[in-house]
Amino acid sequence: MKKAIPIIISNTNILVYSESEDQFKAFTISGTDSTPNIPFYHIYAKKIAESQHHFKEFFKKLYPNKSSRNVFAIIVPDDTSPLESIFINEFFLNSGTCKAVAQMHMGQAICKDKAQYVSISKSIRNIVLLYIKNNEIKASRFYSLSNYDAERIKQDAKRIHIDVEYDSTPVFVNNFNMNMDEFFEMGEIISPKQFMEKIAVIDVEKI
Repeated sequence: MKKAIPIIISNTNILVYSESEDQFKAFTISGTDSTPNIPFYHIYAKKIAESQHHFKEFFKKLYPNKSSRNVFAIIVPDDTSPLESIFINEFFLNSGTCKAVAQMHMGQAICKDKAQYVSISKSIRNIVLLYIKNNEIKASRFYSLSNYDAERIKQDAKRIHIDVEYDSTPVFVNNFNMNMDEFFEMGEIISPKQFMEKIAVIDVEKI
């Protein structure tokens, strides 16, 4: 089993776990303006070589003795599309910092000791409900931030999958981006600190 270096794609930056400091360090590119409803890394695609060079230099400061044979465990927002997932993987694979990547959604990483659960999170464009069973996404629902009914989402969480309707299923509120106040009553709240502690010990076998 290869130990992986955890990486979190947040709503605003890339967080890389520093083993020597036992904490996540933020990677951003100065001058990169955010655009509403568009993940920040889309801008990296417009200047891909430059962005990858900056990331490689950033990574070398955290792991000066690590070779390019690293494995990255990448945690992405719950509404990351298949095409975005491909870009994220390729961004790291072609940056000269790793030889392999494994990727999972935040909702899949939020709990390690429950066989099934529902997670709710908020990206920069959607509120996302996921039903997770045995680490696989079995059902999902997306609600645009520009037009949603919080009460409807709370009710949908109770019937997102037939398993949930007929079995007691815990709900985890992913407050990683500190933006879930109106959904706190739905279940167990996961703070940024709690989430990062879970991810800091992740390995490829878990993904």
